[in-house]
Amino acid sequence: MLSVCIDKRQGDLDLQLDIQLPLQGISAIFGRSGAGKTSLINMLSGLVRPDRGRIALGDEVLFDSSRNIHLRPEQRRIGYVFQDARLFPHYSVEGNLRYGSRKPDPKQFADVIELLGIGPLLQRAPATLSGGERQRVAIGRALLSEPRLLLMDEPLASLDLPRKRELMPYLERLAAEVRLPILYVSHSLDEILRLADHLVLLDRGRAPLQGPLEDLWGSEQMRPWFSVEELSTVLRAQVVGQDLRWQLTHLSLGDGLGLWVRKFEAQNGQGVRLRIRANDISIVRTRPQQSSIRNILPATIEALQPDDDGHLMAVQLRIGTQRLWAHITLWAAAELALKPGDTAFAQIKGISLNPGDWTTQDDRTAIPGTHPR
Repeated sequence: MLSVCIDKRQGDLDLQLDIQLPLQGISAIFGRSGAGKTSLINMLSGLVRPDRGRIALGDEVLFDSSRNIHLRPEQRRIGYVFQDARLFPHYSVEGNLRYGSRKPDPKQFADVIELLGIGPLLQRAPATLSGGERQRVAIGRALLSEPRLLLMDEPLASLDLPRKRELMPYLERLAAEVRLPILYVSHSLDEILRLADHLVLLDRGRAPLQGPLEDLWGSEQMRPWFSVEELSTVLRAQVVGQDLRWQLTHLSLGDGLGLWVRKFEAQNGQGVRLRIRANDISIVRTRPQQSSIRNILPATIEALQPDDDGHLMAVQLRIGTQRLWAHITLWAAAELALKPGDTAFAQIKGISLNPGDWTTQDDRTAIPGTHPR
């Protein structure tokens, strides 16, 4: 566990944080500009010293004001990938990568190069690389330092859209294949949805929300961060079969609840994470006998919240052990006379479940030298 309990006054920002993060997967640090995201990871790396408190990475204390402990950055073995790659211009790509190596390990070096697809770049100078290529090299240099924790401070922020699209598949592969805890700072909910397992919301120097992404994404506390069009829910599901005739994949949400989506390649029993948008759900009191919608699931009404413009009602539904939001008009809500505790049926349009919403949640396989210690 990464334990962070610190206070820090920095200009107008008053940070008072108490955060517990798992030492596996990607933990996203999300919030508006000025919320304290970069300040937090600078204190984790040792670049900035908190005023008081304690930081512990597993069993090792990195900072403890009561015991006058403050490990220097080089003592912490924490990798840091900045918004700009910060490569050494007088070294080749290979020189930059080897500069990060704690000790020669040909297998580790080859694995990192293959993971990030930078083999053809090794003899190039940093000035000849695209922004996405430079960031891949910066990530490789950080990995080759054998860190116990990897910090990534908005690695896509300085890139244009084509370069972001170029780099994102490598970040997804990094998330899937490296057994190393990663803190990923971002103000993009789309990036977080594609990459993260755990979410911490920073707001004006506080962390009012933290936990598994699937549990928090559709929570009432996160709703203000989405526009009406963006409001969605992330659900955990498991592949149970393929229907070759209709080109559909059958998923299970547990408790005997099935869901059909457009066919994608997956093994039975494989876990997946999918997103369902609130605008793609309708609510009926009784199950339709004939409908073109294939996904109709029993639900319990948990909360109703009208939006600010007085047109839509956000309805929180519980389906099995999971929750999701649906948008209906205030007129429909009044006609259905919905109230918390009522049972109903959620009609989910299959077209809303497309490949861009699927994130496979497989066990991560380790790259040599990247195990936390």
